[in-house]
Amino acid sequence: MVYLSRMPKSKLRKKVVDKHTHDAQATVDTPHGPLESPGWLAPTMIAFFLIGLLWIVTFYVSQTRYPVPGIGAWNMLIGFSFIGVGFSLATRWR
Repeated sequence: MVYLSRMPKSKLRKKVVDKHTHDAQATVDTPHGPLESPGWLAPTMIAFFLIGLLWIVTFYVSQTRYPVPGIGAWNMLIGFSFIGVGFSLATRWR
C-alpha cells in the first residue's frame, strides 16, 4: 500500500515596494531629455507610415508603372524606406 504524503506548503514572500522611488522616477528628467515625446513626433511618424503604404499601394495598383516611372522595383525600396523611417521614429515615442 502506497501512502501519498502531502508536500509542505512553501512560505509566501512579501514584496517590499518603495513608493517614494516610483514617484521620483516619474518626475525626474533623464539625461536624454524629458519623459514625454515632442508634439511633432507622432504626426510625423504616422505620416511616414502612410506615405510608405500609399507608395507601395500605388506601385501595385498601377501595375508597377508609378509612382516614379522607369525605376521599376526600386519603388518598393522607396516605399519601405518611408516605413522604416516611421519605425525609427516610433522607437523615440514615449
